[in-house]
Amino acid sequence: MTATPTLFFDVGGVLLTNGWDTGSRRRAAETFHLDFQEFQTRHEMLKTAFETGRLSLNTYIQRAVFFRERAFTPEDFARFMFAQSQPLGDTLEWVRGLARSGKCRLFTLNNESRELHEHRVKTFGLDAIFQGFLVSCYLGQAKPDEGIYLNALGIAACDSRDAIFIDDRPLNVEPALALGLNAVLFRGREALEASLKEFGIAC
Repeated sequence: MTATPTLFFDVGGVLLTNGWDTGSRRRAAETFHLDFQEFQTRHEMLKTAFETGRLSLNTYIQRAVFFRERAFTPEDFARFMFAQSQPLGDTLEWVRGLARSGKCRLFTLNNESRELHEHRVKTFGLDAIFQGFLVSCYLGQAKPDEGIYLNALGIAACDSRDAIFIDDRPLNVEPALALGLNAVLFRGREALEASLKEFGIAC
């Protein structure tokens, strides 16, 4: 690397639990007595618009859940969605220390709906760690589309040689590698720390 390294972190599955993944939706179906398959089908039809900022949380909940009368409120369901976000292991605190060291520039690059993303930033103090949030809801595109990686480099004003993309899903790491970019498949904090040391980065 020729300049200050720039790290692009996925959030769900790396720093925090996935905000609204299949497991969360299954728990929601059990908690609120929903037909999971019906709910899942509706979610899949709404997912892209929801995660790229074209569908608000309220509209998502109305279309995915409240297309018929329920014994609970949309507010109840939204609170449940927000409550699914929790720290994942000790990676978040380790990255917080990395930010304090000043050795790297840190950004996120993640797929997330606007309201869930902003809840996670506020709840877990992510704005004290990252210089910017490159999120599908703001960019209008999502991983694993190749363009989002190239746009991330441009927005961060980062040379590709100095960038490292970190994600827990192979499907999101593979496009970065195919573009000739540095990328690390997240397998836990200790493995990440070892991988970054190979790039000359240590907390």
